[in-house]
Amino acid sequence: MFGLGWPEVGLILLAAVVVFGPKKIPELGSALGKTLRGFREGLDRSVEEQDDEFDA
Repeated sequence: MFGLGWPEVGLILLAAVVVFGPKKIPELGSALGKTLRGFREGLDRSVEEQDDEFDA
C-alpha cells in the first residue's frame, strides 16, 4: 500500500486519532470512501468512453 509497512500505517492511524479524535474518524472514513468510489466510477466511465471511440 503506497510502499508503507504496517508500522507506518499504524503510526498514521494513531496520529489521525490524536488529531481528529475517535468520534470523527468514522465520518472521515465514510467521506474518503465516497470520494474514492466517485473517482473509481469516473475512471470506469472514462475507460468505457475510450473503448467506444476505438470501436467506432
